[in-house]
Amino acid sequence: MPCIILKTNQSLSKEQQLDYCHSFSEKTARLLGKPESYVMTLLETQVSMTMSGTTEPAAYIELKSINLPEDKTAELSSALCQHISTLLDINPKRIYIEFSNAQRHLWGWDSKTF
Repeated sequence: MPCIILKTNQSLSKEQQLDYCHSFSEKTARLLGKPESYVMTLLETQVSMTMSGTTEPAAYIELKSINLPEDKTAELSSALCQHISTLLDINPKRIYIEFSNAQRHLWGWDSKTF
């Protein structure tokens, strides 16, 4: 159900990318209290990206989930921002996060919807 998509202008080795995907998956599952077996992570590196008019390290994150706790987005933002800032050495002021609460009938998996 949860899907975390991270796009960054950083260059990372394949090994780093896989390590970070596992790290994001584990962190997302823990933060949302969902089984990691349902979490999908996508990481896009070397994305052409500017923020505040510069190409300094930056990241854009999308977190989508069914029953996303909308009253906890500030807490989620803080935890994800700290995690990604630490892993990728990106200033938290250069990280945007978009939260999306998916409706069950609009989220497909295994040839059906939730």
